[in-house]
Amino acid sequence: MEEGLKPDESPLLGDRHCHEQPPPGTASTLQTIGNIIVSIVGTGILGLPFALRVAGWLAGSFAIIVAGISTYYCMILLVQCRDKMATEEPTTETRTYGDLGQKALGKTGRYLTESLILVSQCGGAVAYLLFIGQNLSSVFKFNGFTTSTFIFMLVPIEIALSWIGSLSALAPFSIFADVCNLLAMAIVVKEDVQKVFGGEFKFSDRQAISPGPGGLPFALGMAVFCFEGFGMTLALEQSMKERGKFRGVLANAVAGIASLYIVFGFFGYMAYGDATRDIITLNLTQNWSNIAVQIGMCMGLVFTFPIMVHPINEIVEGKLRNARWFQKTDNDDDDHRGGYLARWIGRSGMYLFRAVLIAALAFLASFVPGFGAFSSIVGSSVCACISFVLPALFHLRLLGPSLPRWRKVLDCFIMQLKKGVEKQAVMECFGGSYDPNCAENRPKKKKKIFDLPDCELGFCCLGFCLVVQMAGLSFPHLENVRHHLLNLFSNVSNVAFSSCSVIQLSHFRT
Repeated sequence: MEEGLKPDESPLLGDRHCHEQPPPGTASTLQTIGNIIVSIVGTGILGLPFALRVAGWLAGSFAIIVAGISTYYCMILLVQCRDKMATEEPTTETRTYGDLGQKALGKTGRYLTESLILVSQCGGAVAYLLFIGQNLSSVFKFNGFTTSTFIFMLVPIEIALSWIGSLSALAPFSIFADVCNLLAMAIVVKEDVQKVFGGEFKFSDRQAISPGPGGLPFALGMAVFCFEGFGMTLALEQSMKERGKFRGVLANAVAGIASLYIVFGFFGYMAYGDATRDIITLNLTQNWSNIAVQIGMCMGLVFTFPIMVHPINEIVEGKLRNARWFQKTDNDDDDHRGGYLARWIGRSGMYLFRAVLIAALAFLASFVPGFGAFSSIVGSSVCACISFVLPALFHLRLLGPSLPRWRKVLDCFIMQLKKGVEKQAVMECFGGSYDPNCAENRPKKKKKIFDLPDCELGFCCLGFCLVVQMAGLSFPHLENVRHHLLNLFSNVSNVAFSSCSVIQLSHFRT
């Protein structure tokens, strides 16, 4: 427990404050680029062709570009906030995202930030299980096992692996999973190029922009999920030997990753068209080389799954260690029967928690309809909060008085836009995202007010929210009026989006 903090004031992720300056970074420019790529690129890239199928190749590529630019901008916001804190409190180093949240919003900001990171880790773990289950059910489909069956088969293995004390023993498997991921991408690109240049399709058959309103938000949610890596931003910047070059290095890395995403998604969609699956490896020809890569990728992810859930274990177990009763029993004499029993109960409780956590994640994964839809929902909700809303909010809180008006408006726009994108992405997922043309046939209930559809009314209200925010920046003495207007327009937009969601869901069920 941190010195000077009460037990109930300890942060979720344990000791985060450091009153000494950290040692200087040692990473070169090339090493930092590699670290950024490893921190961002993951299995989500294999779902991008499906995102382009839902949104259209042009709209999907645009979504990837927007996500890349927004990711770079908001990562720089975090660095600017940390630099601001360094000038005001030179003896205290802000090292983590949670530290920044506490500086901006107090203890509530730390808990909010780290709770969102916790939820995003759970979402990533569920995506891992879905990815493994769907690939194994595709390879061994002759057995008749479903995706849920394979997911529950993994539970005993993952529980046993989660009880390993040192994660360093699993590091080789993480490298193995990355190698298999690269091999899978190479095989997909090879087959895509063969199909594209083999004359097996017509370019005119591939839609550029989906006619449905939810295609672009769906692709944007998937792209945000693929770019998620904000928890490592400050650590990556601090690891550099020459920190002044971080912005240029980050820009080059994000541009390269975005280009890779666009090329991979484009060729995948061009090759398979409307038959594109939510995980592109499911479209591969079932020969021995492709099957070997799929199985190898799944094996690597099975052994790296404990690394994904380790931050969750660290959060809960850290809180347990900071509890008064745990510290009391931990300091008791070993010969004391009560102290020994209490410590045994504590250790058993931690093992039990890890087992229950994995079982709960597997149970949740068994109800998720598919990797693509789930990734888009996680990306447009939790990941968007971590990636865009919190950096913009922290930037306004910490640097607001010194910012030009256009920067304030841009930060407000980022925070307001997330709400509309999230609503539309969720509607697309539940309204039949597996058929990119289904949006054409969805009923559009008209509002008598302004004669606008629900979705358009919701976006209009979001626009009014932005206007009110801008007016509030110009007339600070109207703060109360601004607050009431924001509540009004936000509530109307929520009702409009909810009404549209009900229509989508009822149409989907029928």
